[in-house]
Amino acid sequence: MYQRLLVPVDGSELSARAMQKSIELARQLGAAITGFVAEPVGPSPAPGSSPRAVEEACSVHEERAAEHARRVLRDFERQAQGAGVPFSGEFSHAHNVDVAIAHAAEAHQCDMIVMVTHGRGSFGELLFGSHTKAVMQRSRLPLLVLH
Repeated sequence: MYQRLLVPVDGSELSARAMQKSIELARQLGAAITGFVAEPVGPSPAPGSSPRAVEEACSVHEERAAEHARRVLRDFERQAQGAGVPFSGEFSHAHNVDVAIAHAAEAHQCDMIVMVTHGRGSFGELLFGSHTKAVMQRSRLPLLVLH
């Protein structure tokens, strides 16, 4: 039925729950997991910044983001391997996290996305938006939402 799960994570306490639950689910289904981290692109440079300063700031941000993603994915991989679940991990720098998640699911031929939600309610969603709803709108894959 389901062969490959895409599990977007960000290293938060909430994403630790996604790791744990997706590993349990994958083990029950005999599925593999693709862990995915979408690191946001760095902030826009301050007006009047020199091109060199902008380049250095972007480089530092990208390296920090890449190291963070690698650390999160190593932890996820360690947990999956400990449970005997096949795992691959990938990260990308993205302007739009929702689009990156939907594209990763397609690129890795996943047949389900497993995500966690903060469950902020209507007001919180108005303030912060909802990655889960946006992914649901962008992908035709089944989406398992953990709270």
